[in-house]
Amino acid sequence: MTEKNSSQIDFISVLGEYKKLIDLDISTYCKQIIDETNENFGEYPTEAVRAYCQLLNRGGKRIRGALTITAYKMLGGTDNRVALQAARAIEMLHAYILMADDIQDRSEIRRGGPTAHTLLKQYHEAHNLKDESQHFGESIAINGLLFGAHSALNVIVDLDVPADRKLQAIRNVNKHFIATAHGQSLDIFNEVLMSVDENAVNKVLLWKTAYYSFMNPLQLGAILAGGSENDLNLLEKFSIHAGCAFQITDDILGIYGDEETSGKSPLDDLKEGKRTLLTIKALELATEADANFLQQMLGNKNLTQDEFLRVREIIKNSGALGYAKRKAEESVADALSSLKNINPLWEATNVAFLRQLVTFLIDRKN
Repeated sequence: MTEKNSSQIDFISVLGEYKKLIDLDISTYCKQIIDETNENFGEYPTEAVRAYCQLLNRGGKRIRGALTITAYKMLGGTDNRVALQAARAIEMLHAYILMADDIQDRSEIRRGGPTAHTLLKQYHEAHNLKDESQHFGESIAINGLLFGAHSALNVIVDLDVPADRKLQAIRNVNKHFIATAHGQSLDIFNEVLMSVDENAVNKVLLWKTAYYSFMNPLQLGAILAGGSENDLNLLEKFSIHAGCAFQITDDILGIYGDEETSGKSPLDDLKEGKRTLLTIKALELATEADANFLQQMLGNKNLTQDEFLRVREIIKNSGALGYAKRKAEESVADALSSLKNINPLWEATNVAFLRQLVTFLIDRKN
């Protein structure tokens, strides 16, 4: 791969085109499944599907779906319909995980709008229903996310590819989501344990982000295109490093970015007591007084704006922010280095997409 090949595409434009295709496909699909649910099961079960589809339709950058299409084309896949439907499945799985994450994190905002369980809480309140609105919203949202997860797997089952590829694809997706479930459990445990080290945080980075956001969509596209075991191994190496860079940068944006950039309130992670590379290094490097204050703010549901601003200063002044940025930059370098050993048969412009992706991940502004 020459340097010329690595700069042949306009990454932002290509990602934007993929997003348009995926958004349109998902919008059409959501109308279909809402109508089908209403016809077959009635208006009340449809509210769960409607809430799921509201989140699914909001989109985001559609990076995971774009990665699925990229890997499929990169390894020789030629059926655009298969690629787009596979991207839909990945985005559907992503929406289901976000709904679960939002309930567990008690988040009210996702992708610039109310979370699914908040929408359903508002439905309960607007219709003057009996019982407690928060519990209702969370309960129906759980049903909606279960619908989304199993519907996504059906999308993969219905793909027009050989049966053995579909079986391998579903088995691979399930393997990664099992790892993601364990990563989510560890992440929640890290919030309540008295002491959390960098190794525990790195396991969450690996299981929740690298496996889920990178390896899963990339390997799905590769498998559907008929990729070999060696192809999957090469994508695994890239995914581990790219995933770490993505999550560390995301954690930085979560505190130093704005709601529009991160898609949720910058106070959410601190209110939940989420242990990230930023917070554990700040607890290690800050003065005793600052570390004690930070410890008290982690998990503080009544965190004020002034307290939040002080936490940001503590993380920065302790050197934890600089440390996290260096770790993200190292992961980007490792991800780019892993692409030096790629299969020479991989299609060049899609390899270029992966190269430019990792640069984009760390260049997101905070």
